[in-house]
Amino acid sequence: MPAQSNSFRGIRSSKFRHVFGRGSRKENCYENVLITQKAHDTAACAVNPKFIAIAVEVAGGGAFIVLPLDKTGRIDINTAKVTGHAGPVLDLKWCPFNDNLIASAADDCTVKLWHVPDGGIKTNMTEPLADLQGHQRRVSIVEWHPTVENILFSAGYDYQILVWDTRRAALCITLDLHSDVIYSLSCNRDGSRIVTTSRDKRLRVIDPRSGKLLQEGVCHEGSKACKAVYCGDTGLIFTTGFSRFSDRQYGVWDEKSLNSPLRLDTIDSSSGVLTPYYDHDTRVVFVAGKGDGNIRYYEITDSPPYCHYLNQYITGEPQRGFGVMPKRGCKVSQCEIFRFFKLYATKAICEPVSMIVPRKSDQFQPDLYPDTASPTPALSAEEWLAGTNRGPVLMSMKTGMTIKTHRPLPLRASESSSDKNADKKYAFLSRETRPDYRPMEVRVSSSTDKDLKTSTNLDTKFQALQKLWGCNVKNMGDNKEQCSNSSSVGGESERTKNTINRLNMKPGDSPTRLLDQEKEMQILDKPSPKTESELRRAYTAQCEELKLLRRQLIIKDRRIHELEDQLNHLKAGHK
Repeated sequence: MPAQSNSFRGIRSSKFRHVFGRGSRKENCYENVLITQKAHDTAACAVNPKFIAIAVEVAGGGAFIVLPLDKTGRIDINTAKVTGHAGPVLDLKWCPFNDNLIASAADDCTVKLWHVPDGGIKTNMTEPLADLQGHQRRVSIVEWHPTVENILFSAGYDYQILVWDTRRAALCITLDLHSDVIYSLSCNRDGSRIVTTSRDKRLRVIDPRSGKLLQEGVCHEGSKACKAVYCGDTGLIFTTGFSRFSDRQYGVWDEKSLNSPLRLDTIDSSSGVLTPYYDHDTRVVFVAGKGDGNIRYYEITDSPPYCHYLNQYITGEPQRGFGVMPKRGCKVSQCEIFRFFKLYATKAICEPVSMIVPRKSDQFQPDLYPDTASPTPALSAEEWLAGTNRGPVLMSMKTGMTIKTHRPLPLRASESSSDKNADKKYAFLSRETRPDYRPMEVRVSSSTDKDLKTSTNLDTKFQALQKLWGCNVKNMGDNKEQCSNSSSVGGESERTKNTINRLNMKPGDSPTRLLDQEKEMQILDKPSPKTESELRRAYTAQCEELKLLRRQLIIKDRRIHELEDQLNHLKAGHK
């Protein structure tokens, strides 16, 4: 009996031992999504608390759709797409600090940045915010820096890793340390080191700023792709791959020594490539295989055996890939610790799958939700490139609210918020100043007329001119009666001359001369509207006044010609 009691070790206690997966109903899924079949081993899906992006199949080039997260159900086949790539889209990643900014990598050797407005895309988007060109072959991986703003990593089939400053759309660093195709890339918690796997079966730990290879070792010996992910700031690395007998394996490594794994274990004998997804807050790693119908999850610890199997979520539908929701988008009230967006391999469906810890209380659970990474960068790109390291800015999830960012557009390198404020403060300097040299008493007496100018009464001079034309038409009618009774005719009529003098015109000038003068005076004296609506109303009223003035000019010209004809007729009859 004593021997048996010593051999009995019991069941390991863990708060995540009973984690279960819960799929979504049909009305909460995204249906009729033509998921691309050309994205190799990448997820072809990216999610944040605002949007979901999925690479789709198109006739030519490459495209992906961006949908608001709450727009579930059947998706229209003619939904607007992002169609700026000339080749199939291979990877998508949302910026962790801007929910409207997404990076895409494609077969056309480019990385493009896109700004998605709130509410989603209404028409096909073809012009990117930035076009990052530097790879010589297709780009298969993009990854944002976890704590630094505007730093992006990209890996391509040219065996290189490029570090970009997205604000300047400039290439900062080129890492040329691989001899074969790169399969995966992952950053540690503060982004000071990255781990990669490649086709040459080597696992590498790299300093991304200096380009120095810190550690290197043989990963999994199988011929298929292997993946690696950093497990927080503890220095542990979790990998998945194949043995020389094509059995699927997982391994735990110490970043300081890659000569041998801390633990290496066999999972099964299936053929799909496994991809690990690590949760920094709960230290749970989820493992999902392409073509599988299940998701396994393990808990990582700092002491042997370092990795503990928890459970698995099993379905009958094989998966094509997964998108992962950031922790700030999880539902705290339902004890949701992770959320996948499963792309079906055999159907045009994307299904949300929630990983839930069963709890009886619906109150906030502080042991499940420690402070998590916030959408606030800890460093700028310049500080990080200068050698500074800093962990993520943390936030509490106790409020239970989904945290979203609202940034209309990222600033360029030549812009800053202070510059925009300065433009507003000193806008008056760009306005024209019109000096008034009249005497003070005249200026004060005329201020009353200026105060009467409104959106409907734009210019008192213009109205005075309109009244003048009205009086002239009436006077011209009186002139006709007087000219018909006149017996002495010599040259032009005195009434006609008086009318021309009253109009401030010379006898030989065109009648449109006064119109041009008044238009110039109106442009100089017109008060500038403060809003676009006032400007539009003022412009409409001005056009109506001009039309009326033109009609009155035409009537005047016609009347003058009639009077001249009558005078000539009377003159000929008198002779």
